[in-house]
Amino acid sequence: MLATNQFTERELDRIIEMAWEDRTPFEAILFQFNLPEKEVIKVMRGNLKTSSFKRWRKRVNSGVSQKHLKKRNPDITRFKCTRQKAISGNKISKR
Repeated sequence: MLATNQFTERELDRIIEMAWEDRTPFEAILFQFNLPEKEVIKVMRGNLKTSSFKRWRKRVNSGVSQKHLKKRNPDITRFKCTRQKAISGNKISKR
């Protein structure tokens, strides 16, 4: 089990932001932060209000979310928007 205290507050904010975004797959979070889906769920459970967490889980498991690459359109081959600044490894772009 990975401890969430290994991340800075800014990194945790970014993980939550990426997890909340429907179009950002769990694989992108794994690539950038080495945090598998089960650990992302634990981060979300520990950092969101219960009602917000339940709403997020419901949406992720619905047909609307594309959090899993299997549900995505195969024509989408990137993790980020073309207008988003570059992300390399665990480094977060300047905002």
